[in-house]
Amino acid sequence: MKKNSRFAGFYMGLIFFLMYLPIAVVIVFSFNESKLPVKFTGFSLKWYQELIHDRAMLEALVNSLILGVLSCLVSAVIGTLGAVGLSRIHWKSKGALEYISILPLMIPEIILGMVLMAFFYMLNLPFGMLTLLIGHTVFCVPYILMEVKARLAGMDPALEEAARDLGAGPFRAFRDITLPLIMPAVISGSLLAFAMSMDDVVISIFVNGPRLSTLPIKVYTQLKTGVTPEINALCTILLAATLVIFIVYSLITKKKK
Repeated sequence: MKKNSRFAGFYMGLIFFLMYLPIAVVIVFSFNESKLPVKFTGFSLKWYQELIHDRAMLEALVNSLILGVLSCLVSAVIGTLGAVGLSRIHWKSKGALEYISILPLMIPEIILGMVLMAFFYMLNLPFGMLTLLIGHTVFCVPYILMEVKARLAGMDPALEEAARDLGAGPFRAFRDITLPLIMPAVISGSLLAFAMSMDDVVISIFVNGPRLSTLPIKVYTQLKTGVTPEINALCTILLAATLVIFIVYSLITKKKK
């Protein structure tokens, strides 16, 4: 038993080492004085200073944050209502509807991006934030829908029925009983959708306009001229912000318990 536990500990340590080593390298080289990410020549904060003065990069970051938040809000409403609706119907075509609802996750991004581009062109929509929002919502909805649908499958339907028996209408029963119970699934699905929106490159390239740039597109276009440690500095800041949000969320949930 001791040998197995030691092997399991060594195996988990190796997995975590391989997972977080690239992140550690990015953080270390964000403080590197040299432009070349090959050798650490000295500690410096100049790449953080250059990032602060890089208006194009900061504008792309703001665009990505706005796009991620808006797409998550729209997707949360559509995905939650869709999951609730699917849980309450008993049609023979229910299985087909559930399959169609997660189809954007199965379609290759390059095909989905081309289809969306042709669809927006057919509708004569100007390419920009609106088309990006619609495109990101398309692939964000399934993440939230699957999370909420799984939560509803494990929820006792008698709870909402009891509220209805006590005189609550359909909307109030959903607002006071169902929604608070499925809210953790909505939040987890929204966070996953936000991460996927911030990370998307392929679909964004197809549905983006010429005057707008998101952070992944900005980084991708810089690959042609060479990526500087400024990107490492940006990644370090985003990682620190994520850790702060996670810590605050953990403290809040502990206080509620």
